[in-house]
Amino acid sequence: MTNTKGIILAGGYGSRLYPLTFRTSKQLLPVYDKPMIYYPLSTLMNAGIRDILIISTEKDIPRFKDLLNDGSNIGISITYKVQKEPRGIAEAFLIGANFIKNDNVCLILGDNIFYGKNFNMLLEKAISNFEKGFSSIFGVKVDNPSEFGVIEFDSNNSIKRIIEKPHKTQSNYIVSGLYFYTNNVIEVASNLTRSVRGELEITDINNYYLNQKKLDLCRLDSNFSWLDTGTYNSLIEASRYFQDHEKQTGEKIACIEEVALKLNLIDKSKFIDIANTMSTSNYGKYLLAKAKNY
Repeated sequence: MTNTKGIILAGGYGSRLYPLTFRTSKQLLPVYDKPMIYYPLSTLMNAGIRDILIISTEKDIPRFKDLLNDGSNIGISITYKVQKEPRGIAEAFLIGANFIKNDNVCLILGDNIFYGKNFNMLLEKAISNFEKGFSSIFGVKVDNPSEFGVIEFDSNNSIKRIIEKPHKTQSNYIVSGLYFYTNNVIEVASNLTRSVRGELEITDINNYYLNQKKLDLCRLDSNFSWLDTGTYNSLIEASRYFQDHEKQTGEKIACIEEVALKLNLIDKSKFIDIANTMSTSNYGKYLLAKAKNY
C-alpha cells in the first residue's frame, strides 16, 4: 500500500512581516501560545501522516531542528531540506523528490492554518481520493481573491479553470495552501516552465490534474476557519481567534503533544515527561491537566 508523505514549506523571506522576520522564520513566530508551524504540523498528523519534510532556508533550518528535532518526541519522523531561494511553491516537489520516493504526498504551506469540527473528515476524503488516482485541493471563499489562485466554475458548478492572481475575476473561491497529490507530481513539477514571475507555479500543477480530470475540490464552507498568517493583522486575528476558542471551550488547537497522545503516537508517560519540561508555562500546565483525563 502506498503511504502519504507530508511536506511543510516554510521558506521564503517573510517580507510582508518585516522587521519581525529579519532574524527569524515567519513560521517560528507565535500564533497565540505556540509557534506558527505547530498548526500545519498538526494538520498533517491528523491526516494520518507520520513522515514529514520541512523545507526552509539554510539559516532557519537549525532553528526548526532546535524546536522539533527529528519528531520522535511526538511519535513521528521529521527531516529537513534547504530551499536556497524562493522559486515557487511547486519547487517543493523537486527539493523533496528523494523524500517522496514512490509515495503520494501532501504539501501544506507553513503559514496556513485550518480549523473546523469536521476538518478531519475532509482530510480522510483527500487521502481516500488517492485510491481512485485523484489529487485534491482545498477551496475557500475570500474577500481578496486576486491575491491567490482563483477557482472559476462552469454552469455545472465544476471547476473550469484555476487562474493565478488575476486582476479581475468573477469568483471569490480560491485554492488554499493545502494540496494532496499523487506520486506523479514529481514528474509534473519537473516539466514545469517558470512563470513571468520567475516561479514554478502550484496553479500549473493544479491545472494539469484538472485537465487530466483527476482533481477533486474539497470545499471549506463557513463552518471552517482558514487563516493565511502572512500579515501583521492576520497574525493578531489568528492569535485572538485561538485565545477566544480556548476561553470558550478550555481546549487548545494544534497542541502537537496532545494530538500525538490522542493518536496513540506517544503514551501517557511520554506525554507527562514532555509536559514537565514546560511546567512553569500555561501551555505546560494545560498538558499536565490533560494528562489526568487519559
